[in-house]
Amino acid sequence: MTLSVECGPDIPDLPFDYEKTASEVICFTLEHEDFPFEAEINLFLTDDEGIRQFNRDYRQTDRATDVLSFPMVSYEAPGDFTQLEKDPDSFNPDTGEAVLGDIIISAAAVIRQAESYGHGQLREYAFLIVHSMLHLFGYDHMTEEDAAIMEPKQAEILEKMHILR
Repeated sequence: MTLSVECGPDIPDLPFDYEKTASEVICFTLEHEDFPFEAEINLFLTDDEGIRQFNRDYRQTDRATDVLSFPMVSYEAPGDFTQLEKDPDSFNPDTGEAVLGDIIISAAAVIRQAESYGHGQLREYAFLIVHSMLHLFGYDHMTEEDAAIMEPKQAEILEKMHILR
């Protein structure tokens, strides 16, 4: 797996190794979902203003959010990786890795939401990564039916990693 981690200016400090944590959570999620290829993922940590700009520019929503996911792969059904190898554009020609997409996280939201939900910043950060990885696999939560599939997956992954509230 190739994980590229970048940080915007002026992000608040997180009290853990955010790059190592991201790598562990992403690897576990890939394994949990039986992703059959090596993967390439980009992670960008920013502040509320930075994520607001991404949200405005790419989703036409002018407000800050906690996490944004930009999948680079299309799926016939969420978590169905069978068609992936039929699409050579889904793979980096230099590495052969499947280019899953980009994750953008507001470090300020990690801190704020951890306090609001009464759990640690590590748990909130891991949750946002798992949530975003599932989006990169084609899952969504816009309808009750979709949420009923995605949300238990999030909880199960975090529980199996022993990252609890």
